[in-house]
Amino acid sequence: MRMTLRQLQIFNEVCDLRSYSRAAEEMALTQPAVSLQIRQLEELVGQPLFEYVGKKLYLTEAAEALQRASRDIFGRLESLDMQLSDMQGSLQGQLKLAVESSAKYFVPHLFAAFKKLHPEVNLTLTVVNRAQAIRRLSDNRDDLIIMSMVPQDMGLEFLPFLNNPIVAVAPPDHPLCRMERLRLQDLEPHTLLIREQGSGTRKACEEYFKEKRVHFTQTLEVTSADAQRECVIAGLGIALLTRHALNLELATGVLRELPVEELPLYRSWCVVQSKAKRQSPVALAFLAFIRSERVQISGLVERFSGILPPTPAIR
Repeated sequence: MRMTLRQLQIFNEVCDLRSYSRAAEEMALTQPAVSLQIRQLEELVGQPLFEYVGKKLYLTEAAEALQRASRDIFGRLESLDMQLSDMQGSLQGQLKLAVESSAKYFVPHLFAAFKKLHPEVNLTLTVVNRAQAIRRLSDNRDDLIIMSMVPQDMGLEFLPFLNNPIVAVAPPDHPLCRMERLRLQDLEPHTLLIREQGSGTRKACEEYFKEKRVHFTQTLEVTSADAQRECVIAGLGIALLTRHALNLELATGVLRELPVEELPLYRSWCVVQSKAKRQSPVALAFLAFIRSERVQISGLVERFSGILPPTPAIR
């Protein structure tokens, strides 16, 4: 076949964006130029790569096969580039990291500590919910994923490295804030702000409520942790959120952590990869950093959370 890397780059962009026009805009090309490259690819493959159903663009079976092969090709080329730079004595390249939305508050601090050791490594960070993280694992979209509640049926390797404390919060004028001790059942009469289906925090809380036989009849669904936090501040209800997302609000008194006996609910943040994945030198270095620095990482996150006074940075 006489495919070119440029054709495969354009093809991958159309696959990701599901749009010829958006792919053209992203790659600074005209739409006819994108269409021409896709037509030439289809002639080489001997099958159509895309089809429209209504106004929506879908990948054919041939496109899905070509997408898997092209990602493997580009992944190997990127890994080769990193290996060559490693041979020259410096680790260079891109770390493609996807994180569950509740982890986005501490991951930049984690990567900053890693980057001090490897200043020529850059980060591509994608924030997703748990359901999207699982899809990205299936599609091999990222080097590594940081999530809690790792699926057990996907052939994954994972390394737990940090506690994820989930706490109940309310605005300071909420009646529950006047209580010195609470049980989960005491929260039941109040409106609970919950995340969307597919959220890891929602799944963890629902399983815990079932275990504790707690039922909330008044709920309000909110599609991000940031919006959930703002809704609590506005007085629309109470919420269970990771403490990592609440540093400023708890420190300034804008929100109060409710003294619920059965909380925090602890889950572990894990760095996750497919067992079959061939990792780049950058990803391997990041994994080695997490394995060797777990104690320091916990301290780093606690300092970021304002729990401990500043201490020397990770070396």
